[in-house]
Amino acid sequence: MDHQEREEEGTSQEASGQVKRRLALFSVAPGSDWLVELGATLRLAWPLIIAQLAQMAIFTTDTLMMGWLGPEYLATGTLAVAYLHPLFVFGLGLLFALSPMMAQALGARQFRNVRRTARQGFWAALAMSAVIIPILWQVRPLLGLTGQTEATLAMAEIYVHTAVFSIIPMLLFVVLRTLVSVHGETRIVLIITLSGIAVNALGNYTLMFGNFGAPRLELLGAAISTVTVNTVMLLLLLAYVQLRRRFRRYHIFARFWRPDWQRFRQIFTLGSPIGLQSMAEVGLFAAAAMMMGRIGTDELAAHAIALQLAALAFMIPFGLSQATTIRVGLAAGEGRRAGIGIAGWASYLVAMTVMSMTALIFWQMPKPLIHLFLNPAAPENAVPIALAVGYLGVAALFQLVDGAQVVAGAALRGLSDTTVPMVIALIGYWLVGMPLSYWLGFHTPLEGMGVWYGLAAGLAVVAVVLTGRFILRERFGLVS
Repeated sequence: MDHQEREEEGTSQEASGQVKRRLALFSVAPGSDWLVELGATLRLAWPLIIAQLAQMAIFTTDTLMMGWLGPEYLATGTLAVAYLHPLFVFGLGLLFALSPMMAQALGARQFRNVRRTARQGFWAALAMSAVIIPILWQVRPLLGLTGQTEATLAMAEIYVHTAVFSIIPMLLFVVLRTLVSVHGETRIVLIITLSGIAVNALGNYTLMFGNFGAPRLELLGAAISTVTVNTVMLLLLLAYVQLRRRFRRYHIFARFWRPDWQRFRQIFTLGSPIGLQSMAEVGLFAAAAMMMGRIGTDELAAHAIALQLAALAFMIPFGLSQATTIRVGLAAGEGRRAGIGIAGWASYLVAMTVMSMTALIFWQMPKPLIHLFLNPAAPENAVPIALAVGYLGVAALFQLVDGAQVVAGAALRGLSDTTVPMVIALIGYWLVGMPLSYWLGFHTPLEGMGVWYGLAAGLAVVAVVLTGRFILRERFGLVS
């Protein structure tokens, strides 16, 4: 170990007392009360949940303002965002590997490994950006394969060729978000994300419509605003990490250029299956939308509404799942076998409680929710409203399995188990859910309802198998 490394290790050990005191707020000793773990999980999770809802509000703001420009802008903007989303989700999923790696290192008091993971997380984010951006740059030929018009392709290209650069600050932000989250400081993520909503709305209003003396840039303005808001969020969190003493002592940017290939490969080994699993789920719902479009316009409109509401509800267990990975990872790093089970099942209990409530809302009062999107007084909306009511009924059925699969997957990630869950997801989504959706949608009278039944079946298979794997975690050798 050279002098610089000894100096960094010393400062990290100096900080260990403070870190241990902070971890005490989030740790549970063997046999401790479940209420303690529930409290620790909720303290860690609620800012992440609200931050996920706030992040979704940023996308909702973009969609809303694109609609103000006109239907052709909304259609093109939605298409462009859908084009960007899958590869970004892969990069995001890959960086989810940082949570268990940092949490286990922190639980084991291996502070140097927390620093190593953070540094190589930045390397991984930049490497993924260097691969993703050139691929997405080919928007015109790739989107052209789907049969879009030249006018649509031209507008989409204008948006994508600017918005694609938001991927760099997005992925770097995830690295810093993971670092502060594993230390229990999730409120700052919430505050910064909420500020991002305001920055994005102001940027859209100014640049898309030419307000405050700015030129009217339409979709280009939306793209510039997207890059700006993600850059601002990154800089705010970076400033927090650099100014906060407990994070400054990690020296995460010291000798940043020095490679750590072992840790770099570990991130990709652990994270690539997570990214592929995330893409598998996103791809399932994208394929369902394409099938709905083939069935009919009303079916597609109803599907979009039901899916938007289901996605909003999903943000709660998704935010919770990030805390689940951290809690399980901390217990594993500390060698608390009983604590692993308590952490996982406490999150499971929270997810099932919340998703039971959203299922009840979807089942009992679908029309008030649907009317937020479609005017019930317009005669042309009668058919899609009726269809959306049926789709929300199916969405109510899969709320529980949707929450179960995301929390079970997160608990397994906390044990560094990612490859087998990826295979389970691919089988459940694409060998069960997709064929069943297609068969029920096109070869039975169910049509759109059949597509949704297929989605529910795929999610149910993944939820049951992942939950079973967590139950049998010791038999599968996931706990050392």
